Amino acid sequence: MADVKLTIAGRPYDVHCADGEEAQLLQLAAVVDEKARGIQGGTEVRQLLFAALMLADDAQDAKGKVDKAEPQSDSLRAAVALAESREAATREELRAAVVREQTALKELEALRSTPTAPTLAKPANDRALLQIADRIEALATKVEQMS
Repeated sequence: MADVKLTIAGRPYDVHCADGEEAQLLQLAAVVDEKARGIQGGTEVRQLLFAALMLADDAQDAKGKVDKAEPQSDSLRAAVALAESREAATREELRAAVVREQTALKELEALRSTPTAPTLAKPANDRALLQIADRIEALATKVEQMS
């Protein structure tokens, strides 16, 4: 047990508290002392009574604010959970897109390396395949930037 000497409304008080709680007790006493000194006139008991009433009012106001904030924080928690869920789904979609892109690139490389018989439509097919390859590479770049 620790002994602490407090001064509230000009009067000293000797108080016992658990070891390590001295600083907290001194802070609380300073708050009570400030409230008590703000009340002019009357006896010391009356000053302490009004200080206690004012502190109780402050505590009640703070509790009311907390009660009003709780529903908002619940909705914020729900919004965060939804955002995290959507993020996870988007990551899965991106992984699937990367797999599809890698597969398409492998197929494209295989087509490029496989000799084919010349046909009349070959230049048009080559252009289309190159455009697809360019689009796939652009998508891959976007996926890498998002990851």
